[in-house]
Amino acid sequence: MPFVSFVKALRAGQSVQFPLEAKSLEYARGLDAEDDLGHLRDQFLIPTRGSLKKKALNGTLLGKGPNGATTNQDQDDNTPSIYFVGNSLGAQPKAVRSYLEAHLETWASVGVNGHFTQYDNSPLVSWQDMAEDCATKSAAIVGASPGEIVIMNSLTANLHLMMASFYRPTEKRHKIILEWKPFPSDWYAIQSQITLHGFSPATSMVEVQPDPSPNNFYISTATILSTIDAHADSAALLLLPGIQYYTGQLFDMPLITRYAQDRGIVVGWDLAHAAGNVELALHDWNVDFAVWCTYKYLNAGPGAIAGAFVHERHGKVGRDGSGKAEFRPRLSGWYGADKSVRFNMEKEFQPTAGAGGFQLSNPSAVDLASLSAALGVFGMTSMARLRDKALVLTAYAEWLLDGVLAGDGNGGDGGPPFRIITPRSPLERGTQLSILFGEGLLERVSKRLVENGVVFDVRKPDVIRIAPVPMYCTFVDVWKFGDIFKEAMNSK
Repeated sequence: MPFVSFVKALRAGQSVQFPLEAKSLEYARGLDAEDDLGHLRDQFLIPTRGSLKKKALNGTLLGKGPNGATTNQDQDDNTPSIYFVGNSLGAQPKAVRSYLEAHLETWASVGVNGHFTQYDNSPLVSWQDMAEDCATKSAAIVGASPGEIVIMNSLTANLHLMMASFYRPTEKRHKIILEWKPFPSDWYAIQSQITLHGFSPATSMVEVQPDPSPNNFYISTATILSTIDAHADSAALLLLPGIQYYTGQLFDMPLITRYAQDRGIVVGWDLAHAAGNVELALHDWNVDFAVWCTYKYLNAGPGAIAGAFVHERHGKVGRDGSGKAEFRPRLSGWYGADKSVRFNMEKEFQPTAGAGGFQLSNPSAVDLASLSAALGVFGMTSMARLRDKALVLTAYAEWLLDGVLAGDGNGGDGGPPFRIITPRSPLERGTQLSILFGEGLLERVSKRLVENGVVFDVRKPDVIRIAPVPMYCTFVDVWKFGDIFKEAMNSK
């Protein structure tokens, strides 16, 4: 059983060597036969080579007409694409359509009463309880209690809300430690928060640089810890991504969190590329706060509603001697008020205990319906099993790409035509490989991949990112990608 032995080795942080026959389609099919998560692919709609060419909506859904009948399409058009872009937008769960239809029927049937109506045969709870239901479904994914999770807004909006509560700069402690190449939205949010507090980004933003080495993108844990030490007396907040979006590097979140907090620094994590991708234990790691989107590995749809984590110690609500509520300072809104008093329309804010008390407004039921459907697929498995498969899928893709570098295709210029900038250690990455090309190769290779039905992410000027997501990608997908990639590298 090679799959099981591969998982054991990769879980131990070891690289694995696939046998020579792993270059064959038959070998990939054998790995898929051992995969006990293969049935999850049936829960998703994978764009086909034909659907990717659509120029206008035509009432069909991946080769199916409005009544579900198969349309008269060329067989090649019905072939599923190689969808390796779940790190940007996850594939659509089939259940989303029925969940949205249930919401629309509820709205049409009872109007405003849908806030408090739950039908026996509906997949949805009442609108008033949908955010809390999605928080419960998210708990195992991020390693938290439901009360430590709030589903609301978008990632950057949540980041601003969390920073409003947790970034409390003083003249002595005002710096925010971040990494050198954050997703731009994070940079803008951090920069603007510092400015709003009257400090200068030039002196309050501390960037953790990659380890000193030519053309290096890797940031070692030692480098992060030494940066923390260098600014231990002046840093108010450490805010890093769980997984760096550009390289796919997974950081040692528990160690970094503990190290920074021991030096009096608040710790937050942006989990946009980590939630639903790798195993998380936010509560046990004692993380102060975290934020994430749900449209990547969580598959809730473009621009879907986001999530936030607030450790239970920060969400407590007490009473002073006069009975007035005492709680952590925050930007408040009426949907953060305790349900028992929310509709009393009183001026005094009495927050829900836990992360729910950071909510602002009535969340979109449409967004929550989509997320609820997507999270339902996670309820069919566990993050541990998804991680097992992801480790092997990614290692297999890496091995096939290494084979191209070893001589199956060299780009014709005598030097390495590309390199993988994602860490080699399986413990320092999720299900993503970032490929950095030599000058002039990106456009040519990308064109051939697109022509052959590969959906991937381009980060100009010279990087593509692929993400074989374990919920709906297969080992045959990885093998086909490797074969297409080799041909693209050898093309002129």
